[in-house]
Amino acid sequence: MKFTTDWQAVEDDLAAIWVHSADRQAVTDAANEIEGLLRYNPLTVGEAREGNTRILIVQPVAVYYDVIVDDCRVVLWQLWRWNP
Repeated sequence: MKFTTDWQAVEDDLAAIWVHSADRQAVTDAANEIEGLLRYNPLTVGEAREGNTRILIVQPVAVYYDVIVDDCRVVLWQLWRWNP
């Protein structure tokens, strides 16, 4: 099953991280990897949180997202620079 990923709520955060990053390619690569992982495996990647929420870390960013299985949709709602 292929899921649609909705980045709308985190686009500004991703852009700000990219603009202020010393390694913009790493941010771009992480966003592309997140997109690929969530498109095909949103329930098997990352870690479960409460309800439909999951967290996925692909350095140098992390994202909270909800999986809406009935609509085959993934909604990203918080993205930040990951500093372990």
